Parts: sequence; structure tokens; C-alpha cells
Amino acid sequence: MNIDTYNGTTTGTSTGTGTGGKGADGGSGTEVLIVGAGPTGLVLAIDLARRGIRHRIVDRESRGFPGSRGTGLQPRSLEVFEDLGVLSALREAGGPCPPMMSWEGATRLGEWELVERSAPSPTVPYGEILMLPQWRTVEILGARLSELGGHVDYDTGLTDFAQDADGVTATLTGADGKQETLRAAYLVGTDGGRSTVRRALGIDFEGEVVDPRPVLLADAFVEGIERTHWHIWPTAPGGTLMLRPLEGVETFQFMARFDEPGQEPDAERDGTSEALQRLLEERTGRTDLRVGAVTWTSTFRARAAMAVRFREGRVLLAGDAAHVHSPAGGQGLNTSVQDAYNLGWKLDAVLRRSAPDALLDTYDAERREVAAGVLGLSTRVHRRDQGGDGTGGRPRRGAETHQLTIGYPTSPLTRELRREVAEGALRAGDRAPDAPCKDPAGATARLFDAFRGPRFTLLAVGYEGGLPPVDCGLVRTCRVEGPTPDLRDPDGHAHDAYGRGLFLIRPDGYVGLATDDPADVTAYLTAVGG
Repeated sequence: MNIDTYNGTTTGTSTGTGTGGKGADGGSGTEVLIVGAGPTGLVLAIDLARRGIRHRIVDRESRGFPGSRGTGLQPRSLEVFEDLGVLSALREAGGPCPPMMSWEGATRLGEWELVERSAPSPTVPYGEILMLPQWRTVEILGARLSELGGHVDYDTGLTDFAQDADGVTATLTGADGKQETLRAAYLVGTDGGRSTVRRALGIDFEGEVVDPRPVLLADAFVEGIERTHWHIWPTAPGGTLMLRPLEGVETFQFMARFDEPGQEPDAERDGTSEALQRLLEERTGRTDLRVGAVTWTSTFRARAAMAVRFREGRVLLAGDAAHVHSPAGGQGLNTSVQDAYNLGWKLDAVLRRSAPDALLDTYDAERREVAAGVLGLSTRVHRRDQGGDGTGGRPRRGAETHQLTIGYPTSPLTRELRREVAEGALRAGDRAPDAPCKDPAGATARLFDAFRGPRFTLLAVGYEGGLPPVDCGLVRTCRVEGPTPDLRDPDGHAHDAYGRGLFLIRPDGYVGLATDDPADVTAYLTAVGG
């Protein structure tokens, strides 16, 4: 599908949703039903809430996710969280990745860094991963949703749904068995790797087992070992064992891999404090470490799998419902957050701005390509970690895991129309970089300040001509240098990052259009923004 085919007429599998917000609900009630209140569903709910999109988010569990599982937030996700208004709370709750300490029994083998330490730069405000347990991330996202007037309906599961040309009819069932019928324009399944939504659609989930050896995870109190390091016994008998202190609480994340054939850990049986104590002593030979209360346990095998499509008519998949990864490299939760961030503005454009329904096909095209690349990266990192020097090695995590180089160069929404583009320069489809600037009064400002919020941004860098008229509800304009500038670029950081021209920044922070001709801006917005 090419963006030139957009003509303001609804195309694709659905009709009747792009007229002033009136969709399957006739202009009132629920426009988007989100099934699953993990980080993916919550990010989507936050984005829809700030856009005024009527949504409902439900989860069959009685509370938010209780475990530490996805503990690392990559630099690109931190940029998303800044835009959504939760970054300060996340940074206050979290911390940097601690240095690693390798052990053999009670003998220290040495300290090393898992992540490459990186300072912020003019274009990248967050240079390193931020660590915090997933349950805390979910709490903070839930609090932000509440600030925006939303909430999660827990103890509410999706038990049936059917779609037609105008919307989705869903059956929700509460913990008491009481059923409710809900009509919505779109349904988004963010309900995890065993997605009820995906299975009901009959969408294949294709992939492979990355590592057949099972892993036991637990959040537990452990006494007798310092919280200054992430401790690893890479050659422990029976398999690697790790203890990582969790941020903001006194618990550790306890991880044990089971290398012996036939060993099959059970979360309920092997996740008790007594069982973890025995396992710790067997693998480390230390009796001075004491396991206390256990707050959460889980088991898994590293797997890589992806849905063959992320959209089926008026139903879309995001997060683990669409793709699952090895935890190596910390990509899963972050890729899921990006799914939601990509989808939110497109639902808004279709539901409220008369954009063609086919715009949602670009979510499938863009995010499936990204997910496939990230699955490959996670698998490579996992297998590289298992190689090393025969003692488990000392793996490193660098810029390849930060997700800052992910872009949409082949997307039908990407238009690079400048006559001359230097080799290696920023191009349409790339992530839009930050840059420190000055406002006309001389106060410090950032490009990310100009981009913040749910609108497009027309960024004119060193552009002398007139800017096209735009709908201020859809697009804000920001002129850097040139006549009547909104921002000054005294140190040249914006010019170095972008070059001269007009850049239309998508609401999810990617360069949709790069051009020298203001007429291209009008044409692009007419097609994409309705």
C-alpha cells in the first residue's frame, strides 16, 4: 500500500469510523476496547486518554502484574515515557543497571559491566537503560492513566467477540460470572503471549524455542549478600544462578537455569522459600545466604515467536500477543511499548480526523517488520551469551539494544523528498533526534519540548520560505532559525542533526516527511491526517 493511494476515502476492511469520532458506538460509549492491562495496554490507554478517545481497558486478573519480569527500560522507551508524562516517576523509582559480580562458590571471580556506560548527548537525552521491576512500571503507568481520568477494569475477562464492517461486539465476564455486552469501533489485544484474542482470531504464532533449558524466576528476600551488584554463578552445578537486587524494594530477582535433561521446575513447588534455599545452597555451596519470603514466581523457556499478522479487520494485536522474545537484551517490554505508541495516534486519526481506515494497515506493516528484527536481535544476543569462554562469559549490552536506530524507512508513511541528502544524514523514516536550543528570550529549550504531545510537528530548520497553513489541532509548527524563529540554534546541534529543510515529525517521534517544498507538507497531511 502506498501513501499516494490515500484520498480521504475509507478503504480496507472497515467503514464508517472516520467522521468526527462517530464509529461503531454511534458517537458515544467505547471507541476502543483494550484487552490486557500490562505495560502495552496501559501505554495505549494513556495515549488514547490524552487524545480524548473513549476507551475501555480490561484485565481478567484481580490486580496489576505482580512480578519483576521485564526489568529494563531502553533509552528509546524513556523518550516515549517522557512524552507520556511518566518518566520522572519511573526514574525516581528505578536506577542504573548495577555492575555484575561473577562467583564460583564463595569465591569472587571479579566485577564487570553488563551495559556500556553512556552519557547523554545533544541528540540522545537518555544514554543508558533504566532498571526497575515490571510491577512498579505497571503501577506508575496505572497512576498516570488515573490522572488522565481513566482506570483499569480488573476481574473482567473477554470471553467472546465478533466483528462486522462497523465494529466489534464483545462479551465481558466478571469474576462473579456476570456478563456484559460491549460495542466498540476497534478491539486491541494486549493480553500476552497466550493471547485469547489472537487465538480466537485463528492467527498463527510462528517461531522457535531459542533455548530448551527451563528457567525459574522468583522475587524473594535474600539475606547475607550485598545489594551493590548483580550476582552471577555462571558455572554453578545444574545451571547458571543469578541474584539481582530490585530497585526500590528489599527483594532480589532470583533466576536459576536448569541444564540437566529431565529437570522441569515448577513455580508453585520450586518457588517456595525452602526450595529456593536448597537450590541456592546446592549451586553456590554457601550456607550463609538466607532466602526469606517469596513474593512472586514463574517459569519459562526462551522462545521467539511472532503473529503472522497484527491486524484482522477491526481487531489488532500488540505486545506479547503479537510477538514474544528471549529476555536477553531487554527487548520484549520495550518493543511492546513501541507497538502501543505507534498505534495510538493512528487510531486517533481514523476515529477523529477522517483518516482512511487503511492507515491502520501501516501499524501492521511497520510493527511486524520491527518485531521480526528485534526477535532476531534477542535470539542472537541470547545465543552469544551462552557461548563466551566456557564459563558463561562476560556479555556486554551496547547501543544495538537501545532501540534508537529502529525506524520505518520502507513504510508507506515515509516520504523522503529532498533533492539533495548527504550520505549518512538523517532521512525520513528515522527517529527524530533531540537537540538543545534557545527560545527567542534566550532560555534553554529542547526539540523534544516542541514535539511533546499528541500532535504532528512541522519542524523547519534553517528554512527561509513561508510555511504552509496547517490545522493547529493536528500540527504544531516550530521554526529553528530563519525568519521569526521559534527556537535559536546557537551551537548548531539542530542543524547538525537534521540539516536544512522541512521535517514533519509524526506523533510517535519519527520523521514522516522530509522535503524542501511546503506543498508536500499539505499533501502528506491530507493523506495521513485526514
